[in-house]
Amino acid sequence: MEDRQYAALVSAMVQYDAGSPKRIQHLLKVHSFARTIGILEGLDAETQYILETAAIIHDIGIRSAEEKYGSSAGYLQEKEGPEEAEKVLEMTGGYTEEQKARICWLVGHHHTYTDITGLDYRILVEADFLVNLYESGERYRAILAGEKNIFQTDSGKMILHQMFKEKE
Repeated sequence: MEDRQYAALVSAMVQYDAGSPKRIQHLLKVHSFARTIGILEGLDAETQYILETAAIIHDIGIRSAEEKYGSSAGYLQEKEGPEEAEKVLEMTGGYTEEQKARICWLVGHHHTYTDITGLDYRILVEADFLVNLYESGERYRAILAGEKNIFQTDSGKMILHQMFKEKE
């Protein structure tokens, strides 16, 4: 992702999530893991661009879900996210219609852990899961269960094991 595009998108999301440092910190961490895993897994430039964009805006549906339903449940984020994502992508520019469609689709599925198709989708789920595991303070047993059910990339598994490695 080009530096200017990255900066414009992060700036837009910081404005969108103004007053919520936890959400801003979260999106930056998910982006960092997604970028790293994507590079380590050898994604092509187009897929990497889509992945990184989706990682930055993946939780954009939270605010709308909370306003409409009083909840930020994952399925509500997925329901509300694509429309909000489309607005931010239009505002920041730099995306083809096909790219916007895929990014919005990823935003609308990032809490769906079944029938994961595409390495961009797989990596987004893994990156978000890594950050959510840390932020929610899950025990190691739950982390290992997450590996069995969620993690498929070698790079995601490696980061998971190193992050949550038990001290000897």
